[in-house]
Amino acid sequence: MGNVLSKRAVSIWRIYEAIRFIIFSFLYVIVSFFVPTWVVLMFVCLSIVDGMLFVFFVPRWKWERWWYMIRDQEIELEHGVWIRKRTLIPLRRVQHVDVKQGPLARKYKLASLYIYTAAMAHEIPFLDEQEAEKLRYYISSLVKEDEHDE
Repeated sequence: MGNVLSKRAVSIWRIYEAIRFIIFSFLYVIVSFFVPTWVVLMFVCLSIVDGMLFVFFVPRWKWERWWYMIRDQEIELEHGVWIRKRTLIPLRRVQHVDVKQGPLARKYKLASLYIYTAAMAHEIPFLDEQEAEKLRYYISSLVKEDEHDE
């Protein structure tokens, strides 16, 4: 099984980035009372560029570059906008698999799949709810088969 994330992930990432943009804009306003005018203008310009880039473009790029493949012996993850990260998780290292869903993901009927090994947790974010559950059971069954083969 291999796939990309749900396209609705773009909407959630846009909301996250918009919240970040609002928080930083608020901080820029506070800082503007203590710095010269030219610094305020620079903050405003940077804020506009930041907002345009991170709210409108980066979420789409993240979605286009997020990819996963589940094979009989391993799980491959690939993601990253500027720095690409490729991860191979051997199934024999998987300890358990969880599905998590925050309030915003629940609203969009999405969930994230977490794959735990002894070293760390790996996330496949924003899958359709049914797809996340299906993958959780599928990976669990592959792990059980791998345990029985040893």
